Amino acid sequence: MSNKNFRSPIFRCSFCGRAAEEVESLISGPDVHICNYCVQSANEIIARHRKQASIQEKQKLIPPNKIKEELDKYVIGQERAKQILSVAVYNHYKRINHIVEANDVEIEKSNILLIGPTGTGKTLLAQTLAKILQVPFAIADATVLTEAGYVGEDVENILVRLYQAANYNVQQTERGIIYIDEIDKISRKDGNPSITRDVSGEGVQQALLKILEGTVSSIPPKGGRKHPEQNLVSINTKNILFICGGAFEGLEDIILRRIGEKHIGFEKKLSHTHSLSRSELYRMVEPEDLLQYGLIPELIGRLPVIGTLNEIDEKTLYTILTKPKNALVKQYKQLMKMEGIDLHFEERALRALVKRAIKHKTGARSLRSIMEDLMLEIMFKAPSMSGLKAITITEKVVTEKKDPVYEFAKSKRSA
Repeated sequence: MSNKNFRSPIFRCSFCGRAAEEVESLISGPDVHICNYCVQSANEIIARHRKQASIQEKQKLIPPNKIKEELDKYVIGQERAKQILSVAVYNHYKRINHIVEANDVEIEKSNILLIGPTGTGKTLLAQTLAKILQVPFAIADATVLTEAGYVGEDVENILVRLYQAANYNVQQTERGIIYIDEIDKISRKDGNPSITRDVSGEGVQQALLKILEGTVSSIPPKGGRKHPEQNLVSINTKNILFICGGAFEGLEDIILRRIGEKHIGFEKKLSHTHSLSRSELYRMVEPEDLLQYGLIPELIGRLPVIGTLNEIDEKTLYTILTKPKNALVKQYKQLMKMEGIDLHFEERALRALVKRAIKHKTGARSLRSIMEDLMLEIMFKAPSMSGLKAITITEKVVTEKKDPVYEFAKSKRSA
């Protein structure tokens, strides 16, 4: 077999019929030819089939402790939340793999609600699960959803993302997991039922009810709005596991009012509840608190498993910065290693960086922005510095924005 650029019109691709002069390359065999476009299409088909076969072969039950071990490699802390997720995911697939007999007890689906301050790892937990589980997985944002017919995305578009992640396989879609982020942003403005049209709040909650519980939903394969002439795909959501997450800003005040001591008269006594942290208050959450926050009772009932995440302290932030597989320090070291430069961080520099992150009060999310700002000037200059072998980030680089220590091949000097 030869690989040549043919320029004679007598040679045509045996698959698409393009002439040799119409393509970049034409691979010739005994009485058969194939162009570069058909080779590319064939590779995509093979990759798609391999992915589908991989999902089918590897979709086995992973014990909860093994799931948690994998989560531990990427997510620091949040032990309780990781246990809840591991057990829920394991039980979910144990339930749908079980062949139900006539007299068997029917096990209902247990969707999960994750509650925690911003930057505590709710979305990261869901993204990490996508790497661990060999099932279709999709992340949706509740803030863009509206009732059908209004500007925004239909609730069914959540299922479209999962359908696309399952390589347009209905059977695999119906065994997938969907993470709905920012679920608290679709709460009612107060705990009372709305008497006006709330197309992006209570209306979305009502539209989510049947999908969360289990229904046959018709979706447009490529997303967008439905129209009468469109071919729709039917998806049964009975075996799709939904994980919802949100920061629920202000929920701690509602919990505090419920558990706080009530006093009559003008004498004010300090209660031990006032010394509780935000994370400790979140662990005391009850369905009535979520109802007061603005979730409708029907939605709360369809999210029976509630996991709360702790606020991240200084020690945990330092571990997040340095230990996980995808730790920021490891990422930047790898980026500089691609340039042939060794990047070093002094421990005192990392500690100073963590203290800056604590002041931002946005959890682990602030580490990325601080590190980007710290490394911008260094990464701008480093590729053009001839003979540069190593860079050391000192404490003064973080606290006083001084230049780092540059080490060159023949001599060592401080810039």
